[in-house]
Amino acid sequence: MTSPTAPHDLSAAADTILQTALQSEHGRHAELLVLDGHLRQTVIALTSGSRLSDHNAPPAATIQVLRGAIEVTTDSGSSARLSQGQLDQLTKERHGVMAMEDSVFLLTTVTGVEEGSHG
Repeated sequence: MTSPTAPHDLSAAADTILQTALQSEHGRHAELLVLDGHLRQTVIALTSGSRLSDHNAPPAATIQVLRGAIEVTTDSGSSARLSQGQLDQLTKERHGVMAMEDSVFLLTTVTGVEEGSHG
């Protein structure tokens, strides 16, 4: 089976994106790697102590930590700490992400669903 695009080297992408975040005044950088209809895969780097402010959740999402450790917080006050190698389904509620150390994660989102596909 052949891929419509060249495969991505997540390890190399994580290194490059983290280096860019370390040089950013805001301590973060993101690059969209896959865009296929409603599916998006984005590699995001946050330097230690940097935060993605609270934001609304897409219809479906997972987060996989490639480097470091992060904490995902929700408006209801719950939180989940994830470290390198861990994968978790994101909450459907408004949430934010804090880097506990220099960190990189792969965010996979589904931003909509096709009409008639109610599983």
